[in-house]
Amino acid sequence: MAESNQNIMQKAEARFIDQQKKTAERNKATAEYLSEAKARIAKTARLRELRLAKEAADRAAEALNPVAPRKKRAAVKKA
Repeated sequence: MAESNQNIMQKAEARFIDQQKKTAERNKATAEYLSEAKARIAKTARLRELRLAKEAADRAAEALNPVAPRKKRAAVKKA
């Protein structure tokens, strides 16, 4: 009887250790995912700021140097 109780305890302890390992792996994967997501959000925000600054600079340059509108060509009539 004592031997079977010992065997049950060993199995239960082995299952508990396996569950702890799986939980640790899951937590590690979640941390990596969140870290990558934060990095992606930061990069996107930085690139957006750069794009908006460039567009503003382009608009300012265009306001200083307006481009003359192109003249339309006269339509050529075929006889």
